[in-house]
Amino acid sequence: MTDAEQISNRPSGRMNGGRALAEMLRLAGVGPMFGMGGFQLLPFYDALAQLGMRHFLINDERCGAFAAEAYARVTNRPGVCDGTLGPGATNLVTGLIEGLNAGTPMIALAGDTNRAHSWKNMTQECRQAEILRPAVKELIRVEMTSRVPELLRRAFAVATSGRPGPVLLDVPEDVCHGEHDFAAEDFAIDPTTLSAPARRIRPDRADIARAAALIARAKRPLMLVGGGIHLSAGYEALLALAEAQSIPVAHTMSGKGGIACTHPLSTGLFGRYSRIANELIEASDCLLVVGCKLGEIATKRYALPPGSIPLVHLDILAEEIGRCSPATVALWGDARAGLEDLAEALADDAGRARAARADYIDEIPARMAAWREEAAARLDSSERPIHMARLCREFNSALPANSILVADGGFAGHWTGLLYDTKSPGRHFIPDRGLASIGYGLPGGIGAALAAPQTPVVAITGDGGFNMMLGELETARRAGIGLTIVVVNNAASGYVKALQHAMFRGRYQSSDLVEMDYAAIARTMGCAGIRVEDPERLGAALRESLAERSRPTVLDIVVTRDPARMLPAVDNRTVEIRQGDRVA
Repeated sequence: MTDAEQISNRPSGRMNGGRALAEMLRLAGVGPMFGMGGFQLLPFYDALAQLGMRHFLINDERCGAFAAEAYARVTNRPGVCDGTLGPGATNLVTGLIEGLNAGTPMIALAGDTNRAHSWKNMTQECRQAEILRPAVKELIRVEMTSRVPELLRRAFAVATSGRPGPVLLDVPEDVCHGEHDFAAEDFAIDPTTLSAPARRIRPDRADIARAAALIARAKRPLMLVGGGIHLSAGYEALLALAEAQSIPVAHTMSGKGGIACTHPLSTGLFGRYSRIANELIEASDCLLVVGCKLGEIATKRYALPPGSIPLVHLDILAEEIGRCSPATVALWGDARAGLEDLAEALADDAGRARAARADYIDEIPARMAAWREEAAARLDSSERPIHMARLCREFNSALPANSILVADGGFAGHWTGLLYDTKSPGRHFIPDRGLASIGYGLPGGIGAALAAPQTPVVAITGDGGFNMMLGELETARRAGIGLTIVVVNNAASGYVKALQHAMFRGRYQSSDLVEMDYAAIARTMGCAGIRVEDPERLGAALRESLAERSRPTVLDIVVTRDPARMLPAVDNRTVEIRQGDRVA
């Protein structure tokens, strides 16, 4: 768009604050928004209608934040959600913290009290700015209607720069309803701030040289990739470095898809659950950590990696480097830019490096084949109730390469994190690991499906998580999206029950649920519903649900009720729990 076209596209004249908010979001080209209206933000809602912008009423503001967060992960553009004064605003907290911890760009709008009557016990009034401030990258209080465009412009810049994150605009009622004479020039917005990463920073050249020297000397280097690879869209750079230097790649749950899980250099998940990656970490002589916080799950509660192994840590957030594991070389910068610089520094030695590491690379397929042989009994299981590993195998068979799997927290995320294989690089697996909140699956699936309407999207959630968000099935139906929701039905809060089994040997408290037929519930809500109890029907049911493009489909999968077998890679019948331990 030319400068003249940009200026002609800007509004001007007298308008209220709500209209100014909507006009700025229109200029930013935001996607579908999610929220629940209230008096404070009604001018904003009215403006959205007049401008023909897409906004979806949700049944719980937490779900709106989850949907916006998932939308942002698929697009790397800020997801937008809103909540009205008091409970509407405070209901956003969980979803905003998910985005804050996961580095997801988001813009949230919260209505606030009319300042003429603030702190006079107004209906629904609370100290919401103080509650919300720690949940976001930045909270911006809009004190004047005239400053709405300026402060929303800043919100986009903050949300997409550096390590992305959510920004909340706290909008008092009188600011949203108040009017101002705006000039067209007021509605400027920097197009580079409309998606993440807004601006890239490169690591220091001297640090790159030091890191390259460590990697060049290594006989068994290994890359540990986290969710930052997606925020940077560094897929090509990662693959180029891995292939040029013969360096295998392991990933966190959030980093899955940095390279395709089916690539010969992929060693799968590392940390609490692992195929072969943990063994390779132990035997490595140089680790390159890319966009990864090395938190509890990734390090088996800080038991990995061994402190004796040289560690190069590349991250966009300088203070994250060395926080959990000391770095031999710290590379502060964008993941893609840093990987490109490392590849350039190592290019002249690439042929020698590949030859020297040939035997090492040959180990990867052999180790993976041995793991698959060991796991075959679970992956191919024909037992009833259905084994979770068999469900994951059917995902691998039925889901096309471009599909997106959204995984709820806990039980659903851990199994798919370990056993689901992405077939191409990119955001094809979206687990809510920022806060790991239960209940993300369905609303996250809605956000992902609206972000990629031509792409098959499957959301997997436990029955407990589905119970929390069942009302959003109505939202999905109203939106007319062909989303598949897989409900892992074990009539329990499976993650908790499995841990209770491991720790207390058969004493359970508040972890059982009533047996429900979620397929029947879905049908009564006007959606498709299929209940699957026979593992041989899984593939056909998945394909049938993926073919339904006009309404949501709930697959109610009856899985094992044995708490000793509810967690991947942990045999709860023999595991020993010591004080301070956490097996899953």
